Amino acid sequence: MSAPGKGAPLRVGVAGVGRIGRMHAELLVGRVPGAKLAAVSDAVAPLAGEVGQALGVPALETGRLLEDPAIDAVAICAPTEQHVELIIEAAAGGKKAVFCEKPVSLDLAEVDRALAAVAAAGTALMVGFNRRFDPSHAAVRQAVAEGTVGVPHVVRITSRDPEPPPMAYARASGGIFLDMTIHDFDMARFVVGSEVAEVHAAGAVRIEPALAELGDVDTAVITLHHVDGCLTSIDNSRKAVYGYDQRVEVLGSAGLAASGNPLVNTAQVLDAGGARLATLPYFFIERYQESYLRQWEAFVRAVQSGSPPPTSGHDGRAALVLGLAAKRSLAQGRSVAVAEVSLGDREAASSEPKR
Repeated sequence: MSAPGKGAPLRVGVAGVGRIGRMHAELLVGRVPGAKLAAVSDAVAPLAGEVGQALGVPALETGRLLEDPAIDAVAICAPTEQHVELIIEAAAGGKKAVFCEKPVSLDLAEVDRALAAVAAAGTALMVGFNRRFDPSHAAVRQAVAEGTVGVPHVVRITSRDPEPPPMAYARASGGIFLDMTIHDFDMARFVVGSEVAEVHAAGAVRIEPALAELGDVDTAVITLHHVDGCLTSIDNSRKAVYGYDQRVEVLGSAGLAASGNPLVNTAQVLDAGGARLATLPYFFIERYQESYLRQWEAFVRAVQSGSPPPTSGHDGRAALVLGLAAKRSLAQGRSVAVAEVSLGDREAASSEPKR
């Protein structure tokens, strides 16, 4: 794996500069200690050129970016269907450390192919589960890990978006469990510290009728049975009119730990009609800006020290398994043992009855 010289910043290339990729590129321009943006690329060359010019870095063809010896690491922010090939090329060809947005793939066999390539190349792979790095969510995890709340009994995770995604996105995203709940599946494993043995999902179309034609839902409740006996309840909605709502609560044998939502500001307005607070952030980038920065800092530390990334390819695989189990549970109207999916049987994972 290529590495910067002693004391030199980690030189990162960003492959894919749509909404999330451009955000990562902007953060790497002077906001992440120990890192610098080296180049950008995108399948849409004019977009790469525009972003590169705005940020003062070269816009390269993606293959050149992945092979460039002057680049130490690559952030893969292209569409999901391109992730695996880009990971393999970056690891095997350029020997670069890889940061990849979630999910690694919608296909478990493809995820395994990417992980095998990374292992063979001896390079690092970190998957972008940024919510682990949110200070409030991380404090809940710390309270569990340190035993402050005792043995976890019940976990509640709320994840609600302010509005549904565009239908073009929904058609390719893999559905609510793979593009939205996948963060919550990772959060459940992270906070509880125990793997999941069984998944039960219920869902409905309450917001966007067109999703029914895709076999998808926009409102869901998922129950996870952890190996250690803890129960996690996840509720999802594609439309919370009051803003971006993200909360985690752990009830344990010795107490409770919970994270709430930050407001746009802390002002209070009091008048004869009552009291009013500011709204919640309306966009995930606003809500999780600090977590994205902390995520990059963790990646840089791991690469420069040679230690394993804190969110590994295994974590990406585990969350996908839970998403596929939830899809099967909803389609078949039953609880699904994680072992049914985790072996990576591509045919079994794709043969669910249509709703």
